[in-house]
Amino acid sequence: MISPLAYIHPEAKIGENVEIGPFCYIDRNVEIGNDNVLMNSVTVLYGSRIGNGNIFFPGAVIGAIPQDLKFRGEESLAIIGDNNKIRENVTINRGTAAKGQTVVGSGNLLMEGCHIAHDVIVGNDIIIGNSTKLAGEVIIDDHAILSAAVLIHQFCRIGGYTMVGGGTRSSQNIVPYSICAREPAAYCGINIVGLRRRGFERDVINTIHEAYRIIFNAGLTLNDAVDTIKKELPETPEIKYVLEFVEASKNRGFCRL
Repeated sequence: MISPLAYIHPEAKIGENVEIGPFCYIDRNVEIGNDNVLMNSVTVLYGSRIGNGNIFFPGAVIGAIPQDLKFRGEESLAIIGDNNKIRENVTINRGTAAKGQTVVGSGNLLMEGCHIAHDVIVGNDIIIGNSTKLAGEVIIDDHAILSAAVLIHQFCRIGGYTMVGGGTRSSQNIVPYSICAREPAAYCGINIVGLRRRGFERDVINTIHEAYRIIFNAGLTLNDAVDTIKKELPETPEIKYVLEFVEASKNRGFCRL
């Protein structure tokens, strides 16, 4: 299942039942788990750690050095979990001294041409659309969807269960359970369709909606809005997540109406 036209460094570690197509390049200090498929012309470079059951389409480049002028060749990793689909020409850079690793979790779909920069953390069950670019040290929480041609500034965090509209450019955090779009990027309401598809109950959705009404529409400062939510709304996991997210975003800020 390994093409004679592929190059695999003798120090690379390859698991069982791995398919490696022609013109693939596997560097030293690479570990690839079981049941992976690397179609033709996939490049896996120094410091890559790949789990099980992933599919890499032609032209994907994993573990290239960061596009960060502060990088000085330090040891770092690009870590990919299990059961991801990495489509054509996706690039995932390894980390820098800042965090030491770039991480892509499990069950994700990274569509054609998207870029995951150094020290990014991509969670689980996430869709990243065609030509979307994540700058360094971005964090994407679980179950988010980023549409095509989205640009996310370095250090930003995208909340879970969020839908980011195509062509959106954001230099601030994007709150969980929301829809973010427009130019400039703005909060456009909660992701009702996505939450229903994920099995969220109506009462839970209504509580999330009320929390964001208090944050965005009640004319309160952020501190007063947080205090009001704590007093008036039930202490559900979803509300705890929203409060943790907005309080952690005080320095960077988050997209508003």
